[in-house]
Amino acid sequence: MSKIRSTREKIVNRESSLTEVVESYLERIGRRNGKLNAFVTVEGEESKKRAYEIQKRLERGEAGPLAGCVIGIKDIICEKGKRTSCASNILKGFESIYDATVIRRLKEADALLIGRLNMDEFGMGSSNENSIYGPVRNPHDETRVPGGSSGGSAAAVAANLCTAALGSDTGGSIRQPASFCGVVGLKPTWGRVSRYGLVAFASSFDSIGPLTNSVTDAALVLQSIAGEDPEDGTSSAEPVPDYTAGLEADEVLRVGVPEEYFGEGLHVGVRNVIDGRLKQLEKERKVELKPISLPHSRYSIATYYILATAEASSNLARFDGVRYGHRSDVSKLKEELREEREALQKSLNSSRGDQRDRWSQQLDSMDSALIRLYKRSRTEGFGREVKRRIMLGTYVLSAGYYDAYYAKAQKVRRLIRQDFLDAFSEVDVIAGPTAPTTAFELGARLNDPVQMYLNDIYTTAANLAGICGISVPAGILEGLPVGIQFLGNRFEEQKILRAGRLIELLEGQG
Repeated sequence: MSKIRSTREKIVNRESSLTEVVESYLERIGRRNGKLNAFVTVEGEESKKRAYEIQKRLERGEAGPLAGCVIGIKDIICEKGKRTSCASNILKGFESIYDATVIRRLKEADALLIGRLNMDEFGMGSSNENSIYGPVRNPHDETRVPGGSSGGSAAAVAANLCTAALGSDTGGSIRQPASFCGVVGLKPTWGRVSRYGLVAFASSFDSIGPLTNSVTDAALVLQSIAGEDPEDGTSSAEPVPDYTAGLEADEVLRVGVPEEYFGEGLHVGVRNVIDGRLKQLEKERKVELKPISLPHSRYSIATYYILATAEASSNLARFDGVRYGHRSDVSKLKEELREEREALQKSLNSSRGDQRDRWSQQLDSMDSALIRLYKRSRTEGFGREVKRRIMLGTYVLSAGYYDAYYAKAQKVRRLIRQDFLDAFSEVDVIAGPTAPTTAFELGARLNDPVQMYLNDIYTTAANLAGICGISVPAGILEGLPVGIQFLGNRFEEQKILRAGRLIELLEGQG
């Protein structure tokens, strides 16, 4: 059932007011956010003022399509006058001077923005433990992760701290936390939603999308934020359809089931939940299941972590401690440099022969104050995972390794994209698990980056291919949510939304 529509209806019928709705969310945030740590800032008074204005437009019949929707924003999307830190020390205290296109469109649709949401630093993580604000906790079990990097967004929606949230998805960062937290998470086709105002991680992968409690609400939010944007040259001019139309059409969907998504590494309980839902749909003649193969999907993790880190290395070079963001103490750096030079000069003056030459070379090769400023600012500003990915990306782009890694990965990316094109010539959507397991315990994988990266095994391929994907709650396993993922061809969000709606109807969600 659409929470956006039901809330709007209650307000229009004077059963409630938008101010009361906002106050109820603020009360829940005050009560639960201390433990969950989903919100990093909350706009209490501003939200109440905005609620009053939208309420008046609703009463006059002039309100936009998202009036009644209280939405949280991932802290990687720029919002004028609001802190946009990307959960990183390098941007701590930075305030955006403009609205991202998606923020502007939400405001035009009369959505009410209630606060900023926690995340993995710069979107790099699968557990929301890489944040200067501390880890986010899963509302279903506070000893477990909510997924990442949009963990704050997923946890806030799951805990009913807001109606909906915006997240970003570079390799699964909307869909995987949606699966872990038992909510709907939609990654649109690359280019469907403007990236203007999204702080870039990997530009050819990044997508902004909604996290909601229902497929209908995901469609409604996408409807308002999708479309071409002159501020983003990579946004598509493809017409935006009515995403809510046909959600419950009777036409049988052809669903591809890739053998590669149900093999080694998938928890048997997760497999059983996904299998059960698909067979139930087939039994009710809602879908036609067809075995397919995506032969190059086994290379998706390696390909993703070569290409995405390479783009991250380039994109994050702008954070240098000079123009904006964290800057190391310049006076302290200059004093350290002066003391080191004096010490080296003293050693040089008291030495002879080869030793004197060595001291002279060391003195000549000392970093300038500016170079030290860059190094110190970035060392202090970036967290461990971001540094790891910058170094990986710099390595694969370096002379001698570019052809062996980056260039080869681009060729494999093309093969992965072709696998999907071949599959979509035979089926409408592709189904499988969103993640190989349910939410794992906090801290369980922090010191094992390979295991952390493998958690994205079923989500990265969609970003490599630029197609759309959705995660929808499919059931509960040992008290924790399991998500089913549907992938669709480029600009075929309607099909994956419809597939997701079929799962909701099985689950009895209106």
